[in-house]
Amino acid sequence: MTLFVNRLTQIDSSLWCPQRGLIGVSWFVDAELDGELGEDGMLFDFGLVKPWIKSRLDVSADHTLLVPTRAPGVEVSECSEGICVRASLPYAMEVRAPRQAFTLLPWQQIEPERLADHLAHELMKRPPPRVSAIRLRLRPEVIEGAAYTYSHGLRHHAGNCQRIAHGHRSRLHIWQRGQRCPALEDHWAERLNDRYLVDQADIVTHPEPELRRSLTSRYRAEQGRFQLRLPLERCLVLDTPTTIEHIAVWLARQIAAETGSSTRVQAFEGIDKGAIAEAKP
Repeated sequence: MTLFVNRLTQIDSSLWCPQRGLIGVSWFVDAELDGELGEDGMLFDFGLVKPWIKSRLDVSADHTLLVPTRAPGVEVSECSEGICVRASLPYAMEVRAPRQAFTLLPWQQIEPERLADHLAHELMKRPPPRVSAIRLRLRPEVIEGAAYTYSHGLRHHAGNCQRIAHGHRSRLHIWQRGQRCPALEDHWAERLNDRYLVDQADIVTHPEPELRRSLTSRYRAEQGRFQLRLPLERCLVLDTPTTIEHIAVWLARQIAAETGSSTRVQAFEGIDKGAIAEAKP
């Protein structure tokens, strides 16, 4: 007997890609479970399947930086913060953070199919009664129109969003004069795509000339100390925390100022959630 649950939960993370660098990802998680029926005529109560799988994904890959440790230019070492990950291709990056902020995988590249198999294997180490096999599928949201990926960290967040390099793949909707503006949506999605959004308050100033071409952010949060260094051109600096509420406000103000028109922005944080903001020029 096979039990299935589609869109059981979501994973929002960042990953290091040897071709694109630091990118955000958002995946639906579909699950299938094989096993024998119990006396109650069920394999696994649907009301228990979701929290059981979600709770385990929440403490594994979700809201972490997925690192293919065998990718070209990637180095992993221990440091005072916990783990230090350095990469050189396609550009230089360094992340220092507690161990739970990373998912380290001995691969050359992160692929959702392979990650799904890995996560299913981890779930089967302690399966529920009567469950003999678990299969997971990670799939991106189908988006018609503008979409972008971004990464960030929220120093003041009490949960896993405080991790300095986690991210999302998101829609972007923009209205002016009561009409959607696909051209503006495409333009801003391209400007935001694969960028790191950073709070000005978290930036460390480097006096050394050789480091001025990079941006370093650093903070201490409940889970520990975090630090990230990226090339300046890969970052967008906000003068607020990079919550989706502030991102929506920042976008509305920027677009209204550049176009001279009142603007309404619906900014998504991954799949099916986000914030709406309006601004006048």
